[in-house]
Amino acid sequence: MNRAIRIGSLHVHSYGNPSDRPLVALHGIKGHGARWRHLAAAHLTESYVIAPDLRGHGHSAMEPSGDLERQVADVPAMLDSLGLTRVDVMGHSYGSLVATHLSRTAPERIDRLVLLDPSVQLPAQSMREQARRAMPLPSYDTPEHARAERAAAWPFASRQTLDDEGEEQLAQGPDGRWRRRVEAAAVVTACSAMARPQILPSPTADTLLTIARRSGFVRSEYVADCAACSATNRPLPRWPQTTMASRRMV
Repeated sequence: MNRAIRIGSLHVHSYGNPSDRPLVALHGIKGHGARWRHLAAAHLTESYVIAPDLRGHGHSAMEPSGDLERQVADVPAMLDSLGLTRVDVMGHSYGSLVATHLSRTAPERIDRLVLLDPSVQLPAQSMREQARRAMPLPSYDTPEHARAERAAAWPFASRQTLDDEGEEQLAQGPDGRWRRRVEAAAVVTACSAMARPQILPSPTADTLLTIARRSGFVRSEYVADCAACSATNRPLPRWPQTTMASRRMV
């Protein structure tokens, strides 16, 4: 069962049977919760996947105050509204950073933690450049123009993924141009957060760290530190795809 509801400032997608084990899935920067739908349908059939559009993304509140601490605080508030006490949490890229901070601020709410290509302590210069590119966000004459730009950026994405992305994320503004459903200021604050010194997952969480072979931005020191602090010393699998290729799954 797929549905979407409003919880406070968040637009929340859900996939599967609400009676199954709950799994909160947090997307990456400039993403949206619906990116998880194919992964949920194909590989998470025993979980009830709860995938919010993070603040400043998708159909959630377009607020410039989407700082990391507020993104983290949104998750327990969402769980309270859903009547959920303890859940599994999975994050991709920036979503992994949110999930990691959540494991530290509210460890009692997390059972298992999955980090997919976590964006932690990324180079400051790279984050500065990405933040500058977000001001202002690009606009497009047509949805086809936006799709072509996305196809060039995601060379491994399927045609269906590109079609789904356009349908879910593009919106036409009063000027007639098309833009992605992202608040530029939220992207800037996210870039700043991803350049902060690393924070490790809570040692009480059963944590699995997964890295794309060609991603190139997850530091080996971070991997070693995560393994050392892991409650269960789980293996660290590496996906054969690039980060962009993994996004076609979510």
